[in-house]
Amino acid sequence: MSENETQTHYRTCNICEAMCGLEIRHRGNEILSIRGDNDDPFSRGHICPKAVALQDFYNDKDRLKTPLRRTADGWQEIRWDEAFEEIAARFRGVQEEHGKDAVGVYLGNPNAHNFGNAIMLPRFFKALGTNNRYSSASADQLPHHVASNYMLGAGMLIPIPDIDHTDFMLIIGANPIVSNGSLMTAPGVGKRLKAIQQRGGKVVVVDPRRTETARKADQHLFIRPETDALFMLALVHTLFDEQLVTLGHLASRIDGLDQLANAVQSYSPESVAEACGMPATAIRDLARAMAAAKSAVCYSRMGASTQSFGGLCQWLNNVLNILTGNFDRRGGAMFPQPAFDLVRDKKGKPSAYGRHESRVRKLPYFNNEFPVATLADEILATGDGQIRAMITIAGNPVLSAPGGARLEAAFKALDFMVSVDIYLNETTRHADIILPATTGLEVPHFDVFFNSFAVRNTAKFSGPMFEKTPDQKHDWEILRDLALHLTGLEDDGVTPEAMLDLGLRHGAYGKQGMSLEKLKASPHGVDLGPLQPCLAQRIQTGDGMIRIAPQLYLEDLKRLDGSGLLQADRNSDHPFAMIGRRLPRSHNTWTQNSHRLVKGKNPCTVQIHSADAQKLGLEDGQTAEVRSATGAIQLPVEVNDDMFEGVISIPQGWGHNRPDTAMSVAERQPGVSMNDVTDCQRIDALTGNAAFNGTRVAVRGLTDDPGSAQAPPNRPPLASA
Repeated sequence: MSENETQTHYRTCNICEAMCGLEIRHRGNEILSIRGDNDDPFSRGHICPKAVALQDFYNDKDRLKTPLRRTADGWQEIRWDEAFEEIAARFRGVQEEHGKDAVGVYLGNPNAHNFGNAIMLPRFFKALGTNNRYSSASADQLPHHVASNYMLGAGMLIPIPDIDHTDFMLIIGANPIVSNGSLMTAPGVGKRLKAIQQRGGKVVVVDPRRTETARKADQHLFIRPETDALFMLALVHTLFDEQLVTLGHLASRIDGLDQLANAVQSYSPESVAEACGMPATAIRDLARAMAAAKSAVCYSRMGASTQSFGGLCQWLNNVLNILTGNFDRRGGAMFPQPAFDLVRDKKGKPSAYGRHESRVRKLPYFNNEFPVATLADEILATGDGQIRAMITIAGNPVLSAPGGARLEAAFKALDFMVSVDIYLNETTRHADIILPATTGLEVPHFDVFFNSFAVRNTAKFSGPMFEKTPDQKHDWEILRDLALHLTGLEDDGVTPEAMLDLGLRHGAYGKQGMSLEKLKASPHGVDLGPLQPCLAQRIQTGDGMIRIAPQLYLEDLKRLDGSGLLQADRNSDHPFAMIGRRLPRSHNTWTQNSHRLVKGKNPCTVQIHSADAQKLGLEDGQTAEVRSATGAIQLPVEVNDDMFEGVISIPQGWGHNRPDTAMSVAERQPGVSMNDVTDCQRIDALTGNAAFNGTRVAVRGLTDDPGSAQAPPNRPPLASA
């Protein structure tokens, strides 16, 4: 086909979790249009604003394409073999002198959306040999995995709302219309929620902010941040108190029901109402409605996970679905059966949770990593086991991890640092060597992780739309070559495609002919059907029983009781609770260099209720200072009565105002990083997950525009190669 001829390429968008099918028309390397693929069996033509930015990332003049080394005169381009040899020598030297764990690894969120990395990272980890691994998962979804690990025997066996068949959906601390799900991969959530209402069902949202999802729901209830566990305990209490417990087909599989009933006796709706900021009658009515619905499901996400009691929240989320008879049942919380299955057969094997403890704060090790909230501690605290070198892979934790300023200081203190990334950003600017990979439209794609969280079973493989140049490398090739230089072994020729094909042929649909060849012959994807009851086959506990009351959760109730939340404690020095906010045209930190996504009005504002604004003398658009015990930021005020009084909201993923970066679009609208005021000491002690939400802050208006808070950074020099 001629390069001047218009061509059509079908692929899955890999920016967020939704797995939307795309139809991209192009002429040679010129992209003509990006639309939703109407023939994709999963997304059915849905597309969100982020997908059109794929062309911006491909064409971005700021995108790095050649390895860079830091020098006294600026960044210098170097050859790939030169970079690999230097990195291997430096890492080996650090490990020979200080031990294997003296090198740390951080994985950013894009790794979960990267087919090659998802397949090949274990090989790189084996070659590096360190236990000091960290990722964005512990600033996000770790409580979900720990709950599944203890209740069902496998951290990846996550129950997913059967949104397309439910009659009652309770959404706690989630905004799926904007996120397209998140641990509920569901493109077009707005239409799916509307369908619940059209078939006579009901949608209820519990959130400190009247979110985009709450505005479309049948009912919205405000709740004070960090009290979700109390609220959910009161729901469970009501189910027992009013004899509404119905276990359904799982009745013979539930272990620990009596212990659970005893544990929730003191959490009546009346006892928690004041702390939660909602009427006790509303809590009881919700429990009754969920129990009475033909089918129902409770779905809680970031607001419930990234707080001090996120572990309790995700345990209780599962408990609510079990006690109302909606676990592993159509219209309830179900389990996908992906073509490439990440749930390994480990029945009866001991949990990896807590196998190790972090050196400084003794935080639990889970899923082969430590919580990112303690990464700065492990770098800055001297002594045996100190991290002295780091590699970050597709991540910007200076902006996305708690206590970003302290983590930035830690990176500056390292002996040696490497970053695998396409940008010179707030994190990679501290590296000694940057290794840029191909991106987006240049890579093949299969959703290794998100098919495991999808509301329908499908499978799709997308080949690369554009071929990489001879001097570019895919992420997985970078990891492979690093591993080979570290070990001195020869390349065995194994590719991600070969490993994917093997997994597909031996997976749940292998006997029906599932293979990579079949997926390549189906560019729109293959429909494998709706979610089906399957827990009896997939549960990984040794005896096949569901542990509804694991002891570590019952023990953690003591921490909740001693937290002061039941006394509705308020902090006079920092009277506001801060929560995050998801934006439709933003995803983490790296999408801010797309001009299509950041054009228009500055979205990085502090939202505050009008009553609170009036007390503080704040006006819409005025610059305010938000100060916590650990730092302060300045940003515009947005007076918004969608906020609960006493709560403010700031979006995460901004703060592109550091010097010596090279993201020219992002620096023109940098925003501020909310993680300059979050505290890495605030975690959910049970799981180690970061506790962003509920950070206590003070707010005050500034009479003069500080200017410097939004000043563009200085561009770094680039030395000639």
